[in-house]
Amino acid sequence: MVGTSDNVLIVGAGFAGLGMAIALRKAGMESFLVIEKGDDVGGTWRDNRYPGCACDIPSHLYSFSFDLNPEWSRMYAPQPEIWEYLRRCAKRYGVLGRVRFRTAMQEARWDEDQRLWEVTTRDGERIRARVLISGMGALHVPRWPDLPGHERFRGPAFHSAAWDSGAGLEGRHVAVIGTGASAIQLVPQIAPMAGRLYLYQRTPAWILPRLDFPIADRWKRRFARVPGLMRLFRAWLFWSLEIRVAGFLGNRWMQVQGEKMARRFLEREVADSQLRAALTPNYAFGCKRVLISSDFYQAVQRSNVELVTEPIVEVRERSVVTAGGAERPADVLIYATGFRATELLHGVHLAGRGGIDFHQAWRASRTAFLGITTSGFPNFFMLLGPNTGLGHNSVLLMIEAQIRYVVSCLKRIERRGYCAMELRPESQRRFGDFLRRRLAGTVWQSGGCRSWYQDAETGENPTIWPGSVVAYRRRTRRVEAGDYLWITASN
Repeated sequence: MVGTSDNVLIVGAGFAGLGMAIALRKAGMESFLVIEKGDDVGGTWRDNRYPGCACDIPSHLYSFSFDLNPEWSRMYAPQPEIWEYLRRCAKRYGVLGRVRFRTAMQEARWDEDQRLWEVTTRDGERIRARVLISGMGALHVPRWPDLPGHERFRGPAFHSAAWDSGAGLEGRHVAVIGTGASAIQLVPQIAPMAGRLYLYQRTPAWILPRLDFPIADRWKRRFARVPGLMRLFRAWLFWSLEIRVAGFLGNRWMQVQGEKMARRFLEREVADSQLRAALTPNYAFGCKRVLISSDFYQAVQRSNVELVTEPIVEVRERSVVTAGGAERPADVLIYATGFRATELLHGVHLAGRGGIDFHQAWRASRTAFLGITTSGFPNFFMLLGPNTGLGHNSVLLMIEAQIRYVVSCLKRIERRGYCAMELRPESQRRFGDFLRRRLAGTVWQSGGCRSWYQDAETGENPTIWPGSVVAYRRRTRRVEAGDYLWITASN
């Protein structure tokens, strides 16, 4: 049994969980524990180790605001560098020793008598905590397509998020399923070593060139000597990306300009008209995630690469069959099919006040107030919760805004002597109505596509924040007491 009624339990040790732990220490709240299902910190940057894995946000913006890094090697940092940055932050701010690894949350129940959360891990251990904070994020449970016969495949078959470095791709027939963010990074890396690579595409993506380059040593030295210069550069990066949100929110002129840039890039890179047509989306720019790559189109045109646009109808022992009846050999099968991003707290049973089940409550409302709190679940907070993802800027900016909000909540509980706080149902309904109104006119809902941003059952978008980072920061700047029920020992 771990913890007492004044403890905070954080689930997950990626950017969100570590950032939350560091913020608690800075606020003088030392009684907390972080549990992590993996064997190291890093979250998605620990798990995703496929060739070419890198961030698609500039490095100097994809870092904590309180720990700017002058040593980024490139404009877009590769996975090992981001992972090492997180490890370094965990050590530097003294939270690494507060992380319990190989400890996955399986169930959490709110004890109404004791006003505590009782968490059960997969190993059967029970942890009691006054406050429960989910830093699990959305991009950690791989999505596997339901392909008939996939279980019969005899060669190595794995998801890009669980890369099999021992599969041996040299000279072999490799089938890659998917052309999303992971695929456009890994395909250029593995195509030169494969004997033959078949790339199975369901829907093409809008792609812009990746303006990546090594950061010169002289600039690293300048950033180290003059932190203000690095902050100025970070601010410039922020505003250059922030302005793009207008196109996603309905500004037709900006949307058209983005599409023109993507079309010009495609026309410049791909000469073959048939291949170019296969790579051209039939939906509005931004409806699906806009990807960045300067070598994907080149990889697709290699003599040993074939883009397959027919739907897969069957996987056999050593081949993949498509709708036209064509059967293509496969020695290795790689699923670059993304994550179950709209399924919150996947694999966890969370029971709130009165035993209410989180997943049932989620199916009924599909909203959370500011993406952080939800009615019926006292003292439970989410980081990177619903409708806090971004299609235009660094999500770390959202995480830090959420962390500040949670710390403000905890300070208020402590300062006023409350046992718990719980979101009022009307606050959640009001915020849900706001989201639906704002999303209705955005490209994510009206752009003519179905994307991983949307819920498969309803078509609603529980993933993206329908506004600017500035607007979200403004809404989370202070805790409005009227949005919550404040629970004391006597009520």
